Amino acid sequence: MEDTDNGRIDKENNRKTDLEKYDLARREFLEKFASGVFASLVAPALGFVSSSKAEETSEEPNKYHYKLPNLKEIELPEPRPNEDVLIRMMRDLQRALNKPIEQRKWVMVIDLRKCIGCHACTVACIVENKLPPGVVYRPVIDEEIGEFPNVARRFVPRPCFQCENPPCTPVCPVKATYKRPDGIVAIDYEKCIGCKYCITACPYGARSYDFGENYTDATPSLSEIEEAPNFEYHRKWKRAGHESPVGNARKCHFCLHRIERGLLPQCVTSCIGRATFFGDKNDPDSLVAGLITKPNVMRLKEELGTEPNVYYLT
Repeated sequence: MEDTDNGRIDKENNRKTDLEKYDLARREFLEKFASGVFASLVAPALGFVSSSKAEETSEEPNKYHYKLPNLKEIELPEPRPNEDVLIRMMRDLQRALNKPIEQRKWVMVIDLRKCIGCHACTVACIVENKLPPGVVYRPVIDEEIGEFPNVARRFVPRPCFQCENPPCTPVCPVKATYKRPDGIVAIDYEKCIGCKYCITACPYGARSYDFGENYTDATPSLSEIEEAPNFEYHRKWKRAGHESPVGNARKCHFCLHRIERGLLPQCVTSCIGRATFFGDKNDPDSLVAGLITKPNVMRLKEELGTEPNVYYLT
């Protein structure tokens, strides 16, 4: 009986300790956020480059801070008629990865006629990148078209458009977000100060802010899955306290950590209707290079001059 009481007391003490740690982490995060906002406000007045953090980043704003290991190419079957398009795109991907990075141009093509609005891509993306509440890289927008009785529904997946002329990059006061030679717009979490300028600048609403929340907050303990690290940008990002990517802007990056290891983006492989296609548009033999020349292809908000690299088939 005494052992049972002692166990209950220990459990209650552990729970109080966890809650105290959570409160401390949240306060640290809010302090970081406040200092980030202040830095973003004073940076323009200082001309950006006079800021100590900007000085650190201005010399090599687009330097890639990772190294890929030597990987063995995935063995694929010989081409054959009516093969799954995933195999075809894997073959396209391998061909592209054998070229220098500046000779590739990654694009995504989404066939709206095939999308059934199942949200499998949204969920797969959340799991792949371990996204917290409020951060979604690939929502599927549900639209109602027409007037009763002639009404239909249309589903529009909306990843980041990886624009050729991204409005989100020039507004970053510390050059934490930048465009890579292969067309992907990336974020350096270690440089991001969380000022949210890029979120406001994106005309597609494709960026989110990581407030440091978890799905199992306010429960006796955090889920082990939520505490597990993610591997964006080829780095191990452990979700602990106020450390990045908490307090940073976040966005879709075409699953960069997968494609540079010879794997298709998670939203592509999880699409049960095979409505999403991915590849190198600079390769004339790739599947996407043929799809983007179809007469029924369109891009969103082309009048803005952003030149998005996500195409829709209608």
